[in-house]
This record gives sequence, C-alpha cells and structure tokens, in this order.
Amino acid sequence: MAASGESVRDVLAGNLRRARLELGLSLSELSRRSRIGKATLSQLEAGAGNPTIETVFSLSRALEVPISDLLDRQEPSGLTVVRAGDVEVLRGEGVDLRPLRGIVSGGALFEVYDQQVRAGRRQDSLGHVGTEHTIVQAGRLAVRVDGRDTELGPGDYIAFDAGLPHAYTALDGTVRSVLLLQYDAGRRLHFGAAEPPHRDDTP
Repeated sequence: MAASGESVRDVLAGNLRRARLELGLSLSELSRRSRIGKATLSQLEAGAGNPTIETVFSLSRALEVPISDLLDRQEPSGLTVVRAGDVEVLRGEGVDLRPLRGIVSGGALFEVYDQQVRAGRRQDSLGHVGTEHTIVQAGRLAVRVDGRDTELGPGDYIAFDAGLPHAYTALDGTVRSVLLLQYDAGRRLHFGAAEPPHRDDTP
C-alpha cells in the first residue's frame, strides 16, 4: 500500500500508467472498459485527479488486476505496525477504506483493509476481480450479492466472488469491519524497473 508520506493520488498516478502500458491499452480503450472518462483518466495518471473507491475498483475491474497493483504495497518485514493516522482514507458513496497491508501466502495475495460503512449509507459495486471476505466488528450490515440479501452482526463473516455485483448497507449507525480481498498471486502485474515504451494513444 502507499508508503507513509506518499498520497494515494501520487501512487495511483504512477501505477495506473505502468499497468495500462504493460497491458498495451490506450487511454481510450481503458476509458471504454472502465466507464471512466478519458479526461479523468488522464488527470489520474498526471496525479491531478481525486480517486474514490468507485474509481479504484472500476480500474481494478477493467485492468483485471488486484487493488494493490494500483495502490502499491509495503514489502513484508519482521514487524509491521500501521497507525490509523498514517493511512490515507479512500472514500466512496457509503464506505471509508483504509488500506493496511498486502500479504502474499501460498500462491494467494491478500489485501487487508479497515472498512467503515457510514450510517444509513449504501455502497454499490459492479464487481471486480478476486474473492471478498468481510468480518463485522460493530454494527449491523446488510450485504447484497447478485440479488441475494444477508444481514450480519458483530463477529459474523461473509465471503463471495467479488466479480458478482454487490452492495453494503449500514443498518443501525456506522458499521466497523475488516475487509480482505483475496487474489491468485499469479494475477499480479510485474512492473519492471523501466517504464514500457510510450504507446500512441489512438482510439
């Protein structure tokens, strides 16, 4: 995830361009796949945009890469401490996400997030790569996955194919939860030290 001192905006700018070029996509094609305007994508790559949860997840879905390929991640060490105040919050229509750590284990990549669903709000997702795991810590959370509704309370857990359309709704006040996104580690892009040659951005 973004290192201390680096904003999500700055990290996303470099990683988005590298991911797009590695996959051989023009801005026009990425715009078509992600349903994000070409001008907005250009701003994001220049570090001038204002990324939201919806934007980052749309890019993850369009590029078919883990979120951490876009937001970077700290390499594991003997001891990792992440302070709440040191992590920039990604905000969406109804959710605040703080990326905490990426963990590679047994051929799988896990991304760990502190997730808060704001009181009375709903966060919709069209779907993205990976498997989604949520553990509720406080509050009551309504989860809709591909038209099926489930209600969760403190200590409850749910997992589902994140490629399915899904939504979270806080029922009684703010919901605190832990979100884990799981991917096959083979899905990760392997950025080289040098940026790929510039590709002419013709529609």
